[in-house]
Amino acid sequence: MQSIHLIRTSKAAKAIWGTLFLEGVPREITTLENANYIIPDGTYPVSITYSPRFQKNLPLIDKVPGRSGIRIHTGTQPEHSQGCVLVNPKDKERIIEFINQNAKNNEETFICISSAF
Repeated sequence: MQSIHLIRTSKAAKAIWGTLFLEGVPREITTLENANYIIPDGTYPVSITYSPRFQKNLPLIDKVPGRSGIRIHTGTQPEHSQGCVLVNPKDKERIIEFINQNAKNNEETFICISSAF
């Protein structure tokens, strides 16, 4: 099992910022979420699937209680998300590469989400 760790570091009225870490990758990734739709802290399976909304393959965070279609995708404003985790385009590609590499090695990938505030 390989892990992606998302630690939420600060909160404002509409936005939550965090830092995402890919296991074995030294570079940190900054995240942004809409404060009205955050995913509960926990551990969730994540895979690459086709998104009908975005019409391309994107990371899917699965088994979020009462929710579906939660993605990791690009965006710069909390309004760009209705519960998804936003990252910049280069980081999105790095995350996709990480998950795909694990799938090639028959390793499941999970995202562990926790809040530090």
